[in-house]
Amino acid sequence: MEVNCAVDCVNGCVLGDKCPNLKYTEEATKFIDDTPLDKMLEMADEAVRKRMMERASRPPKWVLPED
Repeated sequence: MEVNCAVDCVNGCVLGDKCPNLKYTEEATKFIDDTPLDKMLEMADEAVRKRMMERASRPPKWVLPED
């Protein structure tokens, strides 16, 4: 059975204990438990700034309607 997690599991995992992504859940839980909220907010702020700098360094893309 082929499962597309992004589509099939939007309301919860359909594979349960057989889910191949359980290791990521464990890693995320450990990160949340071990990382102070202030540190998470700092990381998020840094990621947003980095993304904004990348966008600012690229010229705008013009999208022209097709004929």
